[in-house]
Amino acid sequence: MIEKIRIVFISLPRDEVKRIARGLVENRLAACVNIIPRIESYYRWDDRVEHDEEALLFVKTTSDKFEDLRTWVIDNHPYDLPEIIAVPLSEGNSDYIAWIKMEMEAP
Repeated sequence: MIEKIRIVFISLPRDEVKRIARGLVENRLAACVNIIPRIESYYRWDDRVEHDEEALLFVKTTSDKFEDLRTWVIDNHPYDLPEIIAVPLSEGNSDYIAWIKMEMEAP
C-alpha cells in the first residue's frame, strides 16, 4: 500500500497558495495539503538569476492520481512552468497511509 503514496512539492506565489491547496482537495487529487507559507526561491530564467518569495505545498496523494493532479495544477497554476515534483513515500504511520489511500479512492 505505501508504494502507491506520493508526496508532491509545488511552489507558487503566496497569494495563490490557498486556492490551489483547496482545489486539490476539493477535486480529490490530494488527501491533504500542507502549506509552508514562506520560502525563497533562486533560479535561472531567461539567462538571468531570479529571486522570488513563494509558498510551498506539501501534497499527499497516490501514484494513481498523480497525472490528474499534474494536469490540474498546470491548468490552474499562474506560472508558465510550475514546479511539480513527486517523490515516493518509503515509510510512515500505517493508519495515516490507509487514510490517504481511502481518500483517494472515494467517489
